[in-house]
Amino acid sequence: MILSVALALGFLCAAPLASALPANSGKVPAHLPKRPIPGNRIATYLDDSKPIEVRVEDALKRMTLEEKVAVCHAQSKFCSPGVQRLGIPEVWMTDGPHGIRPEVKWDEWDQAGWTNDSCVAFPALTCLAASWNRDLSLLYGISIGEEARYRKKTVILGPGVNIYRTPLNGRNFEYMGEDPYLAAQMVVPYIKGVQSNGVAACVKHYALNNQEVNRHTTNVIVDDRTLYEIYLPAFKAAVQEGEAWTIMASYNLYKNQHVCTNQYLLIDILKKEWRFDGAVVSDWGGVHETEQAITNGMDMEFGSWTDGLANGVSNAYDNYYLANPYLNALRSGKASVEVLNDKVRRVLRLIFRTEMNRNRPWGSLCSDIHYRAARAIGADGIVLLQNKNNTLPINADATKKILVVGENAIKMMTVGGGSSSLKVQREISPLDGIKEAVAGKAEVKYVRGYVGDPTGEYNGVVTGQNLKDDRAPEVLIAEAVEAAKDADYVIFVGGLNKSAHQDCEDSDRAGLELPYDQDRLIEALAAVNKNVVVVNVSGNAVAMPWVKKVPAIVQAWFIGSEAGHSIADVLFGKVNPSGKLPMTFPVKLSDSPAHATGDANAYPGVERTDGSKILDEKYTEGIYVGYRWYDTKKIRPLFAFGHGLSYTTFKYGKVTADSKTMTADGTLTLSVDVTNTGNRAGAEVVQLYVSDKKCSVDRPAKELKGFEKIALEPGETKTVTFTINKDALSFFDADAHKWVAEPGVFTAHIAAAADDIRTSVDFELK
Repeated sequence: MILSVALALGFLCAAPLASALPANSGKVPAHLPKRPIPGNRIATYLDDSKPIEVRVEDALKRMTLEEKVAVCHAQSKFCSPGVQRLGIPEVWMTDGPHGIRPEVKWDEWDQAGWTNDSCVAFPALTCLAASWNRDLSLLYGISIGEEARYRKKTVILGPGVNIYRTPLNGRNFEYMGEDPYLAAQMVVPYIKGVQSNGVAACVKHYALNNQEVNRHTTNVIVDDRTLYEIYLPAFKAAVQEGEAWTIMASYNLYKNQHVCTNQYLLIDILKKEWRFDGAVVSDWGGVHETEQAITNGMDMEFGSWTDGLANGVSNAYDNYYLANPYLNALRSGKASVEVLNDKVRRVLRLIFRTEMNRNRPWGSLCSDIHYRAARAIGADGIVLLQNKNNTLPINADATKKILVVGENAIKMMTVGGGSSSLKVQREISPLDGIKEAVAGKAEVKYVRGYVGDPTGEYNGVVTGQNLKDDRAPEVLIAEAVEAAKDADYVIFVGGLNKSAHQDCEDSDRAGLELPYDQDRLIEALAAVNKNVVVVNVSGNAVAMPWVKKVPAIVQAWFIGSEAGHSIADVLFGKVNPSGKLPMTFPVKLSDSPAHATGDANAYPGVERTDGSKILDEKYTEGIYVGYRWYDTKKIRPLFAFGHGLSYTTFKYGKVTADSKTMTADGTLTLSVDVTNTGNRAGAEVVQLYVSDKKCSVDRPAKELKGFEKIALEPGETKTVTFTINKDALSFFDADAHKWVAEPGVFTAHIAAAADDIRTSVDFELK
């Protein structure tokens, strides 16, 4: 009765779930709005017992042309309209991928001023990738998906899987490293975890968005083999294995077309070759004209202002390229309704999978289990780079005085960095984590050591920290050195931050070195104290000219809300470190492939002389990205891909293969025993690389084709097995446009890191 009254009075503008009138009541009164009234039955598109494709087609045929166009573009900063007349809800986006962004005003970037939109900040995706732990990736996705669901979000704009081509990329901290296999393996569980909450993952930034400088105007020139072998596999896995419901296209150009309207990437590869059935979302302001947006695969246009780049006007969203200009093209017959229908089907599919799935969980926000997940993921991803003389872990019971030095020990890192900036309920600093770990046991003293960026605000979120310090660098260094002289341990917490030209969206780093005179400070500390522990907080590799002067180095990443706890857990041995680097640390910038020639054509690109302001950038290193470059060119890195130490030791047995040959349609199983030979429980990442001994094309010295993370008690042995097929042996033949595995002899390497092969075996592909 209440529903019937509400409908009769016009309080509900959506389509009714059942007739508002009794059976056989006669004609519908003229004063009621016209809408689909299915008698006493549920309308097909509202009935979630029906297959989604049936519901999509039913909804599509009920929509007007204007309603179809409307769902293809934004109506606010983070929202696109549904169809109110039919009860089809809006789509609400939120920035990720490390936490749920605070609310902004409907049509402005200013904060909305909510008091209940704080979140848990989870570790940056470099840290997740460094865990090499698929189970934790699933936990991460479930946890952040629960937070998004509680906040009533439809889509999380993440995760990111752009390949780490240069250590200068300001946004590398949001991605999963330099290897396409590792990124593919880690992104799939994340997606499944998020989408188990009825929230869509939006995998980004598809594709070739490998730097932030000139990101809107750089035209990437890369051959098809490199594209398919290096830059596409993680996206392909996200689509075909993770079954991602949305993909975000990137800002840059490829083949002289902006990727948000790129025929080859969006139509030929994504939608035809990979059979992606979800919606393609533009990066904010990534669409630049209507015709290509219509024909080249863009489904949902979002932006900042009228075109995402210029200043706003009244009713800006009506002027989006896929708004009134699109509608006018349809009305004049210049645009195809069938193409429009394909876009709308994809948007409806997204809505039926999310907002109109009544079996979605309710989610949860800032729960204890989320904090515990963040702490565990953070600790699991921390990498022990160096540990001479077993300096770590620190025995708090046998330690009297610990000196903590460095701005990053106290600076909040959840605010800043671009669109991943968050408003957190709490953030445990490294200093507070250290103090908590040794409370009642050792004295902890803190000195600044250096001043980096004392500000603490991004997009209206303010940390409230006052980090201003006008003392000269020499004074700060002298104070730290004096305090270090009588300390049992000096824990230096430094690295990068999320300010412009560091780890930050829309700008790249100026160089590989540490900023703010930190190198000089570290060397000065090492000169007066033999137990200096360097904790590097960053999402990128950094140069370490002092590497031989300090005994212990820890790569800590941006860990989020539980940063201090995760770092302290590792420093004091509560957690045995097991992270492995997802990228190579070069000794110097010129060692890395994108910078080896020093040619601007390779990075950051050269501006055209035609006045277009477009820069052409050629990926001259081709497939030789990351360790593929260092291995093949025999360049010794500072720390290799896959490197990471433990507080225990592991012994590898001899690898065996179940056969000496493999057929093209068969598999090969490799087995190796790994034993914990130390006195602590620990986890080891066992890595499988494959080399092609003789091939008709150039190939890297070896490539990652498998990994397993195993936990071992002291003295325990486990057998690790890998099963591979010809996919692990294949290269992409660009001329034939297919993957090829040539018969011949291959070598399987079992390794603890790219530069630490423990055992190998040859086999033949027949």
